[in-house]
Formats: sequence, structure tokens, C-alpha cells
Amino acid sequence: MTAADYVFWVFATATVVSGAVVVFARSLIYSAFALLFTFFGVAGLYVLLGADFLAATQLLIYVGGILVLLLFGVMLTHRIYDLKLRTEKTQLGPGLIVAAGIFIIFANAALITEWPTVGREPAPTTKEIGRLFLGEYLLAFEAASVLLLVALIGAAMIVRRKKDA
Repeated sequence: MTAADYVFWVFATATVVSGAVVVFARSLIYSAFALLFTFFGVAGLYVLLGADFLAATQLLIYVGGILVLLLFGVMLTHRIYDLKLRTEKTQLGPGLIVAAGIFIIFANAALITEWPTVGREPAPTTKEIGRLFLGEYLLAFEAASVLLLVALIGAAMIVRRKKDA
């Protein structure tokens, strides 16, 4: 095994183990912090695949935005409402059956797929994504940015609306 293989197994194990902690932890705080390691593991796997843009996006959006928002929401609201941040372990049997079924389907698809033995080496994708955004998909990119801007302004207007009724 090469060093890259060991790095892959470290990231894969960290992702799977921390994902299991997210699902099976009884405390919501533990689940949220385990989600941090899951996101970092997925970003590491993206780096190994040569998808540098996806890895940076994973870190910036999921770790830097979504997870921080989730942690602040959990930590600030549990004292307001005097909630117990414990999860119930219900429906464990049906959940395990569904998870095993999905695993069998994915494993079967991976085993019957003919994988190419000689392929291209992973290469950085940022230049190609930038070229496509500013070339072939410029109109769609700008339309999506205007739509997101309108949604942001609309959300701000809804929040700032005075309650007259």
C-alpha cells in the first residue's frame, strides 16, 4: 500500500466513524461536533480525488457556515426553552434494515460496474469550473446569482416587517 492509500483509509474511517456518532449519539451537542469531523473527512476525500474546488466549498460552506449556524442554534436555544438535548433511539430496527438494503444496492452496483483500469490522474478542477462559469454557463450562473439576491432581500424584508395585526 502506498502513502495515499493510508491517507484514504484514515479519511474514510474518520468519516464513517464520525457519521455513526452523529446518528447514534444521544446528545445533540455530541452529534453536532461529530458532524464537524464528518465534514472534514469528506473534504479530505475530495482532495484525494483531485476535486479541489469541492473540497474548498465543503470547508467554507458546510464547516464554516452550516455547522457553525447549527452549533449556535443548538447552544443558544436549549437554555431559552429549557429543553433536554437528548435524542430518543426509536425505530432502530427499521432504520438498520433500510440502511442495510441501501448498502446492498450500492455494493451490488459497485461490484457489477466495469471500472476502467487505466484512467486519467486526478487533476485540479478549479480552472475548468471557472472557465465554464464565465463561458458556456455564464447566463445560468448570473440568473442563479440574481435569484439568490432576490431571495436574500425577500428574507430580510420578511424579517424586518412590522407586525401590525
